[in-house]
Amino acid sequence: MYFLLGNLSFVDICQASFATPKMIADSLSEHKTISFNGCIAQIFFIHLFTGGEMVLLVSMAYDRYVAICKPLHYMIIMSRRTCIVLVAISWAVGLVHTLSQLSFTVNLPFCGPNEVDNSFFCDLPRVAKLACLDSYITEILIVVNSGILSLSTFSALVSSYVIILVTVCFKSSAAMAKAFSTLAAHIMVVILFFGPCIFIYVWPFTTYPVDKVLAIFYTVFTPILNPIIYTLRNRDMKAAMLKIAAHYLKPSRSSEMPVAVRISYY
Repeated sequence: MYFLLGNLSFVDICQASFATPKMIADSLSEHKTISFNGCIAQIFFIHLFTGGEMVLLVSMAYDRYVAICKPLHYMIIMSRRTCIVLVAISWAVGLVHTLSQLSFTVNLPFCGPNEVDNSFFCDLPRVAKLACLDSYITEILIVVNSGILSLSTFSALVSSYVIILVTVCFKSSAAMAKAFSTLAAHIMVVILFFGPCIFIYVWPFTTYPVDKVLAIFYTVFTPILNPIIYTLRNRDMKAAMLKIAAHYLKPSRSSEMPVAVRISYY
């Protein structure tokens, strides 16, 4: 579990960092420009990290399924080798996803307007609209590519939740409460991740004023919130944080001694 959480945190750090420095620099500059190569790089990284995170969330849902439904076999099923394979698959899927997306766009002729509408960074649907030729087929391919990955991973996540709840519903109410407690953090992360993603890509080629807010929330705030949610929902992490806080906030022994005792040493 902690191995997968560590990889999720790493992906979140990368996702929150790929466009944020440029976004901050543009907010302080009057002329907000980016090179074509820089724009393509942003498209590459956003689809690499988001595609990989989708698969990684499915892997974490499988980890929760094994922990709740097959607890006695957990250490055998979720071995170190299995975790490494799951993480490698998530990065491979993200890489294939982003390369396939770029193959639709990088060779398009760009000779007309060069202003990405209603966005703080280069997003694939916005950039595809700048092509000189009719990019309708390319737009459809982009939507289908992203839709298949998003829909398949979201369906796998929902299926895992249903299987877990059906498995524990025939047991005691304490088992059901424990299952909900175990799944709570993961469900919150999934909602925060897929919520803005679904809203943005349901109408990917139509811009709305709220798209800028969702773009910042999707690329900056959600990756930062994910580790915080898991930290606050994890009993071991909370115990470790309380132990550290108690260590630093606890008054020293010298300050607890009576004044008379301290004077007697001199």
